[in-house]
Amino acid sequence: MALMITDECINCDVCEPECPNTAIYQGPEIFHINPKLCTECVGHFDVPQCVEICPVSCIPKDPNNVESSSDLLIKYEKLVNKAEA
Repeated sequence: MALMITDECINCDVCEPECPNTAIYQGPEIFHINPKLCTECVGHFDVPQCVEICPVSCIPKDPNNVESSSDLLIKYEKLVNKAEA
């Protein structure tokens, strides 16, 4: 499942550069995660880097974008292949 950023976000900007898929972006009020690009760092790291670095723990799993680990790996592979093309 993709991750999401909640309203508790303090706009500290530490998560955005940590995302290997550039899924995190600045919204009008807080940062957001594009679920089409978020793989929870599957294929890159053992744990989601944004979750690891977030000082306010405002990045839970997104219940509206449920994906299995194998789904996330497939998404990662598609993203990598698209970037290489």
